[in-house]
Amino acid sequence: MSLILYIGLNHETAPIDIREQLALSRQEIAELLATLCAPYSPLAEAVLLSTCNRVEMYALTQESDEVRDTRQAMRFIEEHLAGVHDMPLATLRRHLVYGEGQQAVEHLCRVAAGLDSMILGEAQILGQVVDAHETAIDCGTAGPVLAALLRKAIECGKRARTETDIGGSAASVSYAAVELAKNTLGSLKGRNVLLIGAGEMAQLAAHNLCAGGADRFLVVNRTFERAERLARPLGGQAHAWEAMESALRQADIVLCSAGAPHTIIHRDLVERVRQERNGESLFFIDIGVPRNVDPRVGELAGVSLYDIDDLQHVVQQNLSEREREVPKVEAIVQETTDEFMAWLAGREVISTICDLRQMAEQICADQVQRALNRLGPLDEREQEIVRNLGQRITHKLLHQPTVRLKESARNGDGAEYADAVRALFGLEPTPDKAGARQ
Repeated sequence: MSLILYIGLNHETAPIDIREQLALSRQEIAELLATLCAPYSPLAEAVLLSTCNRVEMYALTQESDEVRDTRQAMRFIEEHLAGVHDMPLATLRRHLVYGEGQQAVEHLCRVAAGLDSMILGEAQILGQVVDAHETAIDCGTAGPVLAALLRKAIECGKRARTETDIGGSAASVSYAAVELAKNTLGSLKGRNVLLIGAGEMAQLAAHNLCAGGADRFLVVNRTFERAERLARPLGGQAHAWEAMESALRQADIVLCSAGAPHTIIHRDLVERVRQERNGESLFFIDIGVPRNVDPRVGELAGVSLYDIDDLQHVVQQNLSEREREVPKVEAIVQETTDEFMAWLAGREVISTICDLRQMAEQICADQVQRALNRLGPLDEREQEIVRNLGQRITHKLLHQPTVRLKESARNGDGAEYADAVRALFGLEPTPDKAGARQ
């Protein structure tokens, strides 16, 4: 039988240097998904969730009754994840966690609900799960099972945020960055804040910085127009990418969230800027993955550097209100998981019931027609009586097996009973079991 698998790493199992090695572009994700669901693959469906804090693969195996094939599927995923950026397989395995069946379903629901995030209840992860779903749909690797699972997980995440206060108190990465700056520097009023990058994270950071008292902004972005769009409502100044060094000379706080695949702030650049600032301190917060700032920058005198892992310590101070909501969210996760597992079991049972009924009705129709042919001329009313008799016998015979199959689905034994019925009555495998790719 097919099995849902989960394999991945996150901020709890892997440090930032490992996570940034696995940071994937949308094109790399599309190519990886295509490879994982190639004709020779042990996988029938695949979805990849890739964020700054996690890289997780959810997959549906090809139809098989052998544990060996499940292990083969796990190894297949491991090898291709490691191969994207040539990471040694042994290194990757030290940080991976695994799950299958209900465990994998429950994990994804917890992720979408914000229970597994670095920032408990943070809202951004739900949008990232939506993106993962859409990407897999576009690539043709999310078939009926994983597409339904992703939809259910997204529903779970939405319920968590509308039915509880898990996202009520400010505890995002950008808010944590502001708290860190305030705790280190005191008041942000009058401080020059340089935002490097103008994406969603930079916008969130700007909003929280304003709420924290910051009132002087500079924005640097590779696309000058986007820098202007972010700077304008802040009353700030936009700078071209080439003016990075000039902007750094004016800054007191530098928040980096550029979506660059490599370091953009190097030690020699900051050393040069530091010497021109006459000893004034410079405070860096790097929330990019991969990191935007060379870690050696933090070794310079008068320079403070914090990356996304450092923010976890600040976040802990903002979580007490959200933690009180965890039991409510856990209940939603459990309810969602149970609903999906019931659907998954019922899916196999319903197709078997339909196939069994179709076979029985065809046999009934054929035998009734043979009987009518042998009985000779009958009027229309007499023929209808014979046909109704055949149908009633068919329905009576199928009633009890149908009830038992549905009960087995509710008890978690649906797939086993469905397989037995198919074997006993010689029914063809379902389309999924015949190996058709979605």
